Amino acid sequence: MIHTVVKRDGRVVGYNDEKIGTAIRKAMLQTEAGEDSFLVRQITDRIGFYGKEQMTVEEIQDMVEMELMNSPRKEVAKKYIAYRDQRSIARKSKTRDMFLEIIETKSNDITRENANMNADTPAGMMMKFASETTKPFVNDYLLTTEVKEAVRQNYIHIHDKDYYPTKSLTCVQHPLDKILANGFYAGHSESRPAKRIETASMLGCISLETAQNEMHGGQSIPAFDFYLAPFVRRTFVEELKYVGQLNGANYEKLYEAPVSDYLHRELEGLKGDERVLQHAMNRTVSRVHQAMEAFIHNMNTIHSRGGNQVVFSSINYGTDTSAEGRCVMRELLLSTDEGVGNGTTAIFPIQIWKKKRGVSYLPDDRNYDLYTLACKVSARRFFPNFLNLDATFNQHEEWKADDPQRFNYEVATMGCRTRVFENRFGKKTSIGRGNLSFSTLNLVRIAIECRQIIDEPERITAFFRKLDNILDLVALQLHKRYEFQKTALAKQFPLLMSVLWEGCGSLKPDDTIESVINQGTLGIGFIGLAEALVALKGKHHGEDELSQALGLQIVNHIRNRITEFCDTYQHNYSVLATPAEGLAGRFTRYDRKTFGYLEGITDRDYYTNSNHVPVYYKCSAHHKAKIEAPYHDLTRGGHIFYVEIDGDATHNPEAIMTVVDLMDKYNMGYASVNHNRNRCMDCGYENATSQLSECPKCGSNHIDRLQRITGYLVGTTDRWNNAKLAELNDRVVHE
Repeated sequence: MIHTVVKRDGRVVGYNDEKIGTAIRKAMLQTEAGEDSFLVRQITDRIGFYGKEQMTVEEIQDMVEMELMNSPRKEVAKKYIAYRDQRSIARKSKTRDMFLEIIETKSNDITRENANMNADTPAGMMMKFASETTKPFVNDYLLTTEVKEAVRQNYIHIHDKDYYPTKSLTCVQHPLDKILANGFYAGHSESRPAKRIETASMLGCISLETAQNEMHGGQSIPAFDFYLAPFVRRTFVEELKYVGQLNGANYEKLYEAPVSDYLHRELEGLKGDERVLQHAMNRTVSRVHQAMEAFIHNMNTIHSRGGNQVVFSSINYGTDTSAEGRCVMRELLLSTDEGVGNGTTAIFPIQIWKKKRGVSYLPDDRNYDLYTLACKVSARRFFPNFLNLDATFNQHEEWKADDPQRFNYEVATMGCRTRVFENRFGKKTSIGRGNLSFSTLNLVRIAIECRQIIDEPERITAFFRKLDNILDLVALQLHKRYEFQKTALAKQFPLLMSVLWEGCGSLKPDDTIESVINQGTLGIGFIGLAEALVALKGKHHGEDELSQALGLQIVNHIRNRITEFCDTYQHNYSVLATPAEGLAGRFTRYDRKTFGYLEGITDRDYYTNSNHVPVYYKCSAHHKAKIEAPYHDLTRGGHIFYVEIDGDATHNPEAIMTVVDLMDKYNMGYASVNHNRNRCMDCGYENATSQLSECPKCGSNHIDRLQRITGYLVGTTDRWNNAKLAELNDRVVHE
C-alpha cells in the first residue's frame, strides 16, 4: 500500500489518490465515451492497494498506464499517455528555452554567470549546455533530500555543482620548483626539466593550463620569485659563455661572480672583466624581461576548459631578496606596466605582492624599491594585489629570514581570495594544497525569517538557532561531497596527482586519492552580512557599532561551529568570505520574490559580498578598513579588503601605499585597490579620463570600463551579469 511519494524535485510527500483520479478524468473527457467514475475509483483503489510503500511519480504513472491498458477503456490509455507526454514536454520547455538563449548568444545570468568565460563561442556553448544539464543529475542522484530542499528554499548554494560528478577539486598552489627540476608527464605529453629562464617561464604556463583542465577552480604559483630565480643565474652563465665565444676567451672564472643586482647599464667606459660581466648581465636582463613578457602574454591567450576560458591564474611574489629573484620581480612588474598587445592591461595572472616587514615593505628593506615599483604598477594596471605576511594569522613559527627555503612557510593566496594555510593532517603550508569544494550560506534569508519577532533578544536567538541548523546541513553536505571526491583515481588527474598535490608521490595511477586530499579545505562561505544585520538590527555594520558587534558575533559563531565540524568529520573546514558573482543576484531575486521589496535588504539587485561594508555606503577608506579588518582573522578560508579611489591613479602610487598601510595597521590579510580605467574595445587604447565616450586614438565610441569583479579583473563589462553590473554602478569612492 502506498504511503509516500517521491516527487521529481526529490521531496517526499504523502500519497494522495485524488491526483491520480483527476489525471484519469482529464484523459476520459477527451474521449467520446466521457467520464466513468466507477472505473476511476476502481483504478485508483487498485494502485493505492498494490503499490509499494514509497513510490516515485513516474512509477505511479506507469501503473496508471498499465491499469488503463488492461481496462475496457484502452482509448483512455492513449489519451493519458499523450497527456503525460505533453506534461513531460512542458517540463522540458524551460530547458529548451534556456538552450535557445545559449544558442542565440543572449546576454543573461546563465550565459554571464562567469565573467571570464566566453559563453558565445562554440566551446563556451558546449560548456554551458553541459553545465546546465549536469546540475539536475546532481540534484537527483548526489544530493540528499534535505540539502535539495535547503537549496530550493534559498538557504544555501553549492558552488561548481556542475563539476560535482567529475570528482574534481577546486584549486591548488603549484610547487613549480618540482616541475622545473624534474619536468612532468600529463596524460598525452611530457616536459623535460628547465635549463634557462625562457623554458622555466613556459613550464609555469603549461603547469597552470594543464591543471586548469583537471580542476574546476583556479591555479596559483605560491613563490614565483623563488622558483624562477635559479634560472636567471643559469641564463647569466649562458650569456658569459656566449660573450666568451665572441671574444675567443673562457670566462668560467666569472660564472660564480657575486651580483648585487641584475641591472642594465651602458658598456661605455667599462673594461676587462667588468665589461664582460655587464655585457652578459644586459643580455640576461633582456632575456628575463622577454620571458616575463611571454609569461603574461601566454596567460592571457592560452585557453583551457575546452578552449573557452583563459586560465584562472595567480602568482605570489615579493620576498626573495636574492639578485636573481629581484630580477624576476623587476622585469615582471615592468612587463606588466607595459601591458599586452597594444598596451592593454593584462587580465591574468592575478599578481599578488607579499608584504613583509624587514623584507618587502619598510624603506630600509632590501625589496623596498620593488615594493614602490609594485605600487606604481598597481596604480596603473590594478595588479599586483597585496598579501600581508605580517598579519598575526599569516605568520609561521618556522619562518626565518636567512632560510633560502623560507617560502615554504609563507602563506600564499588565490587572486580571488581563497586562502589555505593551517592543516590538521600535514604540514602547515600553502604549497601543494588547495580548496576541495565550498558552499555558501544565505545569511539574509535566515535573518528575514526572524525579522518579525518584536523582542530583539528573541529575534537574535531565533536567528542563531536557524543558522545552526543550516550550518549543520552544509557541513554534512560538504562531508558527503568529500566522500564522493575521495573515490576518484589518481589517473583521473594526471598532473595534479602525480606532481602538484602534497603527498601525491605515493599514489599509483589506480589508487584512489583518499589518502592525500584531506590536506585540502572544505569551505563554508557566507553572503549578505550587511543585509542580514539590517533585517536584525535596522542598520548594517558600517553605520552602527551595535550592528558591528552582532556581525562579529555571527561570523565568530560560524568560525566556532566550523572548529566543531573539523573535530566531528575530521576535515580542514574553513570559513570563507564568499566572492559571490552570479550568486549575489540569484539569492536576492528569490528572496525578493518570497518577501517582496524590503528597504535596505532586498531593494537592490544584489546582496553585499560576505562581510563587506555595502558598496553604496559612503565612508572613508580608514573607516571601511576599521570595520572589515576584524573579519579577516575569522575568515581564514579567504578574504579581501578593497578600496575605491577616484580618478587617474597612474601618477598616484601613494594611494596604493596608503591602502597597504591600512592592512598593516589593522591586521588585515589581503587587499586590492579599484580605480577608473577606460578601455577602447576596438583598438585597446586605455586611459583614466572620467566619462570617456570617444577614443582619442581611433575615434571609436565602443568604450568600456576595466574593473575588478570579485578580486579579479574582467576585460569587458559586457560579460558581467545584471546583479554585478548593478553593484558596479552603485560603487562609491572611499576618500
